[in-house]
Amino acid sequence: MAVVINMPRLSDTMEEGVVAKWHVKVGDQVNEGDLLAEIETDKATMDFEAFPGQEGKLLYIGVQEGETAPVDNILCILGSDSDDVDAILNEQGGSSAKEEKAEPAEAEKSGEKETPSPAPVATDSSDSRVKASPLAKKMAEEKGISLSQVSGSGEGGRIVKRDIDSFVPSSSSSTSTSSNSFAVSEGYTDIPVTQMRKTIARRLAESKFTAPHFYLTIEIDMDNAVATRKRINDRGDVKVSFNDLVIKAAAVALTKHPAVNSSWMGDSIRQYDHVNIGVAVAVEEGLLVPVVRHANAKGLVQISAEVRESAQKAKDKKLQPSDWEGNTFTISNLGMFGIEEFTAIVNPPDSCIMAVGGIRQVPVVKDGQVVPGNVMKVTLSCDHRVVDGAKGAAFLQTFKQMMEEPVSMLL
Repeated sequence: MAVVINMPRLSDTMEEGVVAKWHVKVGDQVNEGDLLAEIETDKATMDFEAFPGQEGKLLYIGVQEGETAPVDNILCILGSDSDDVDAILNEQGGSSAKEEKAEPAEAEKSGEKETPSPAPVATDSSDSRVKASPLAKKMAEEKGISLSQVSGSGEGGRIVKRDIDSFVPSSSSSTSTSSNSFAVSEGYTDIPVTQMRKTIARRLAESKFTAPHFYLTIEIDMDNAVATRKRINDRGDVKVSFNDLVIKAAAVALTKHPAVNSSWMGDSIRQYDHVNIGVAVAVEEGLLVPVVRHANAKGLVQISAEVRESAQKAKDKKLQPSDWEGNTFTISNLGMFGIEEFTAIVNPPDSCIMAVGGIRQVPVVKDGQVVPGNVMKVTLSCDHRVVDGAKGAAFLQTFKQMMEEPVSMLL
């Protein structure tokens, strides 16, 4: 029997997905566990494999590379040569496979009969012979773009949505020669917005304009933290980062200040008994926040290993929904980029996010003497519906104590 594979729901908030890349083509044999495609969701670009029972020859691709489809729409069909794809599509309410194949066949046929000639002026008839997805055709018509001028990046040179999004007419760049005889070109590139970037924009805009933010900044003496980290790493068997120390200190401090480890629920404020720290990780498409669960109960070595593993999985596009769900507090660290101080937008459903700057060597006064010291600034962004200024300040005082006396967070 033929197997219809629909666009999967790869995250709890996913409503549609984009096929970033197909790893199989029509006619290929697909077995359980084979990588079918890379699906771009609202959270990440994820590998999609054939599940048990999803085996057979790839008969039909319903969503071309670069195209968007709602969850549960037909992604592809597996089966054997005896299966009637058109009948399956009609039963499922999809488009005819013959219609999908008609344009390439007509283009190839016309290409055999016509002698080479200059590119025709853009007309409806010339565009009809170009291989393009229905969505790309519609977008081109709305934008007044001739498909004959667009290079297709889809399978077999097929024009897809991203080609229309990124198309820049040759006449859009004007060149002028000044009296000094040099040419100046002007132009621009429109970069299509990914599903992840759309979600980041929507969620952070909702957070910024719904949750009343306020900010608290504190400076921390990092001399003991620097010395403690050096002693740990000098042992050679494990390596911890300053960010690992920050995560552990924040987790312990949150157990002492549950008001900060909370969420706004509308009619109630939910205080969590557990501490799950979201750690912001930059990836090419945007930002992911894998979660270190029960961070208060874990040692520095375990936290360090989990953070490194999550960061690598994020870069390799291997994170699963369970890796980024369930945070109760978030940390964003830009210290490694030389940023001394910044503010961050609260990451729902958290009520607070802590922005961590870099460690700076500066003159400090100790015991009445000016000596070199290591200092770090952190800024706590708070949702004022949940956390008041005094509660946020008390949390930061405890966090400061933990970082300045690292032994206290290990007791």
